[in-house]
Amino acid sequence: MSNRLTQIATRTGDDGSTGLGDGSRVAKDHLRVQAMGDVDELNSGLGVLLAEPLPADVRELLVTIQHELFNLGGELSIPGFELLKAGAVLQLDQALARYNAALPRLQEFILPAGTRSAALAHVSRTVARRAERALVALAAAEKVNEAPRQYLNRLSDLLFVLARVLNRANLDGLGGDDVYWRSERLARAAEEG
Repeated sequence: MSNRLTQIATRTGDDGSTGLGDGSRVAKDHLRVQAMGDVDELNSGLGVLLAEPLPADVRELLVTIQHELFNLGGELSIPGFELLKAGAVLQLDQALARYNAALPRLQEFILPAGTRSAALAHVSRTVARRAERALVALAAAEKVNEAPRQYLNRLSDLLFVLARVLNRANLDGLGGDDVYWRSERLARAAEEG
């Protein structure tokens, strides 16, 4: 890998193709490349979130997730290879249960808003969903391992929960609660009830 990183601008992609980890070349709009790009964007979004003040346990979890996403991207870059293990999905399940247990039950829909860190978690959540859709599209055309799709599905759920956690963290003096959607229908029902 170190030899590959010594020259970043290779110009080999000028023809609209890119190299995969197994040495094969595909078009830059190939489903596999799209999925890899979405995972990379998700990882970058988490990097921006990590630049914010965060509770230490959330920071540690997000750093671990970044490493697992890099594994997922590596797996996608080499057709037929497995880097992301089922244990990574289990770790997300455990984190999801732990963080969700400490939150009040949702009675209404919430907006992707609140503190800056919560809003960034919501943005990453939407990118995780896009990456998951890209992976599903790829799996319809080629064989893809189950763990990456499961991982992205759980991760988007976890990022929703972490956004709620971060809204309550009050690290920047702005925390408090979720930002609830004001449904006109629900408001009318409350007035009538």
